[in-house]
Amino acid sequence: QNILTVCFSVGYSAVALNHVIDFKEKKQEIIKPVSPSELFPSLPIVQGTSKRIKVLTRLTLVVSDPSHCNLLRSTSANIRLYDIIAVFPKTEKLFHIACTTLDVDLVCINVTEKLPFYFRRPPVNMAIDRGIYFELLYTPAIKDSTMRRYTISNAISLMQICKGKVSSQSENKPLELRGPYDVANLGLLFGLSEGEAKAAVSTNCRATMLHGETRKSACGVVYTVKKPRKVEEEETAVPACKKAKTQA
Repeated sequence: QNILTVCFSVGYSAVALNHVIDFKEKKQEIIKPVSPSELFPSLPIVQGTSKRIKVLTRLTLVVSDPSHCNLLRSTSANIRLYDIIAVFPKTEKLFHIACTTLDVDLVCINVTEKLPFYFRRPPVNMAIDRGIYFELLYTPAIKDSTMRRYTISNAISLMQICKGKVSSQSENKPLELRGPYDVANLGLLFGLSEGEAKAAVSTNCRATMLHGETRKSACGVVYTVKKPRKVEEEETAVPACKKAKTQA
């Protein structure tokens, strides 16, 4: 509840409750996600709008062995209940599998240590063509100088290839949460342009949500956007006869 209140106060309109499964620690099973309505009976209203903040469910799998990927390939009913599916590959082979074959929405990048491999263009481009985005955890860059160096180094290596197709994530601590504009400024340190940094906390996140909807529906998602009217269309229409006289 405290984290949700902070997200609301700094300007976010949607948050995701993240359920992490790390097969290295112990044998875990994918459980049914808890409904946000059960945790938050009353959601705050987004500042400047009449809509309430949107709460999504997310599943993140930390994979360190190819056999762990079989769980994502299975038709588990609980997997389909999550709005967003993310995978955290630990090796180059698993990173290649995540980009090319796994049906996920996000590929998480480790920023707390030096990566044991280099990002290669073919799998990254294939992930982009499939509508998959890459995610960077920015909180290590805030609290530790060594992690800050690794975060910037790994982010720049990824940005040189992925064309800004990234999103950002914060850990579950209110004090380490930053507003959208602060995160966009951090994106400039990671090698993003100003437009790409803003997209990392806005349009890219929305595209990830829509990709999750497509994954769940198995067909596609259609959404509408209001098109701003041109100034000429808003002006009062002039009758044809008077228009002809004016032109003459």
